[in-house]
Amino acid sequence: MFQNDCTLTEGILLIDKPCDQTSFSAVAAIRKETLQKKIGHTGTLDPFATGLLVLLLGRSWTKKAPLFLHHDKEYEAIFCLGKATDTYDCDGKVTHQSDFEPSSQDINKVLLFFQGTYVQTPPMFSAKKIDGTRLYELARKGIQVERKTGEVTIETTLLNYTYPYLSLRIKGSKGTYVRSIAQDLGEKLGCFAYVSSLRRTQSGPFRLQDSLPLNECLSLSLEELQNRLLRSI
Repeated sequence: MFQNDCTLTEGILLIDKPCDQTSFSAVAAIRKETLQKKIGHTGTLDPFATGLLVLLLGRSWTKKAPLFLHHDKEYEAIFCLGKATDTYDCDGKVTHQSDFEPSSQDINKVLLFFQGTYVQTPPMFSAKKIDGTRLYELARKGIQVERKTGEVTIETTLLNYTYPYLSLRIKGSKGTYVRSIAQDLGEKLGCFAYVSSLRRTQSGPFRLQDSLPLNECLSLSLEELQNRLLRSI
């Protein structure tokens, strides 16, 4: 465990969040080990998702959180075609299925709809609040509510397609839900789709290759941690 000197652990820490762990639990683990009470992040990742999580350590940095909220984020995503789930991802229950196998031409054509301005509807299983209640809390109770659409800017790049798996690089502006892209893309193809894996590779100027896996961060000495912290943006 690090020394109890929070002033020594202030800055930006880039971690690679593992699968099946919430962003909150990742923050809690770093807080426990560093004894730094004030820790925030610049954008949550779903439990099934992996990749870049930008942590802000110390009061002087958590106060700057609004400066990071407008950042574009980039992901590598794999969509599974042929099925839809209630969460739009691999953690949900299958709600629809289709035997239709889109061709490569079908894929290239539909991706034209996911470039530039994109109007999306937030998933019911999301942290967005409606009248003070997070949508996922309502969804877990089986309650469906109308959600307002939002306009974001996206850029999608085809990486690979071997049915049923479609690999994409997706860059999106603030508030982009990759799971909504999967849901909408599946509907346009007429075969359904959900996100089977998601990895965040960039957030604003911060890149995944400059991060460290969470378990390695937790094994660092105080001096090693100091060397990992960023103190300018």
